[in-house]
Amino acid sequence: MHRVGSRFYARGERENCMRGDDKKSEGMFCYISAESVVPQDHPLRPIRAIADKALEDMTSAFEKMYSHTGRPSIAPEKLMKGLLLQTLYSIKSVRLLMEQLGYNILFKWFVGLGIDEKVWDHSVFSQNQDRLISSDIAKEFLEKIQQQAGEAGLLSSEHFTVDGTLIEAWASMKSFRKKDEEEPPTKGSRNDAVDFHGEKRKNDTHESTTDPESRLFKKGKGKEAKLSYMGHVLMENRNGLIIDTELTSATGTSEREAATDMVRGVSGRRRITVAGDKNYDTKDFVKTLRGLQVTPHVAQNDKRRASAIDLRTTRHEGYAVSQKKRKLVEEIFGWMKTVGNLRKVKYRGREKVSWHFTLAAAAYNLIRMRSLGLGVS
Repeated sequence: MHRVGSRFYARGERENCMRGDDKKSEGMFCYISAESVVPQDHPLRPIRAIADKALEDMTSAFEKMYSHTGRPSIAPEKLMKGLLLQTLYSIKSVRLLMEQLGYNILFKWFVGLGIDEKVWDHSVFSQNQDRLISSDIAKEFLEKIQQQAGEAGLLSSEHFTVDGTLIEAWASMKSFRKKDEEEPPTKGSRNDAVDFHGEKRKNDTHESTTDPESRLFKKGKGKEAKLSYMGHVLMENRNGLIIDTELTSATGTSEREAATDMVRGVSGRRRITVAGDKNYDTKDFVKTLRGLQVTPHVAQNDKRRASAIDLRTTRHEGYAVSQKKRKLVEEIFGWMKTVGNLRKVKYRGREKVSWHFTLAAAAYNLIRMRSLGLGVS
């Protein structure tokens, strides 16, 4: 007989002696930290470093949100980092986020929980999240991240791009009913069939009973109309980082109106350029930009009409550069919709959708700044 571990084998018995024992016992105590488990080169490390610095600078804003009496709630820094994880990892709901926080050591490390710390109930997390949504914390978080990018020399102060995208609302077309309808029809089942053929449905006469602030809109000819909001971003052209965001009702003029508001925030004594697609090539918008000391580098829309810009603008080399750089904004919207859970937003009401749109913009900046080397030690 010969012994291998706790097992005995007869002489000559052919066994794989290198096979380990499949022990089922669990350790009673854990002597490791989450910090020691996460690899030093993990891509979340620089993101957490940038986010922690931004949140530390927001301490005074957080203190104003909470009363000095009562039971302690979830720390707002942990709330923000939890919501960042939800965006970065495309987690569909708070319930799933809390489930993953319970067993994912990486997530616990990022949020700031110990391995053996209890995770919050999903309803408690949602209630505390509402306090953040009712404030401008997402905007301030985006601004603090921008400050770090500016200090690192990653931002352009002269060349920008504006664009907008449709964000489908969390409401079905069946909820789009007449405003003067006295009572909705009685449901025979959970998902009744509804026939809209022959009925003209417009935003003037109809609204969604699920999300009244969303509007019926289609992006172009041949496209289906959907209940939507419209998200807008102002991007700097050096590295494609987001400078500002707005979320508006979906209308034919909202892109230019939002762009004007965002450009006012960066225009000043120094002349700047703003690029955009053909939708921004209108006389009123171009005139407004020039009045703000802004050179409009918008794409010319000269199909069956005259463009609002001419050779005085397009002959310069900078115009061609702006037209090339402006396409970076499509990467922003693509990331937000595929990774950031914004293709069909899971929130109702303009305030909540706007807050999460801004948070997704901050998350995109974090990813982009990490790729540019910021926060990497």
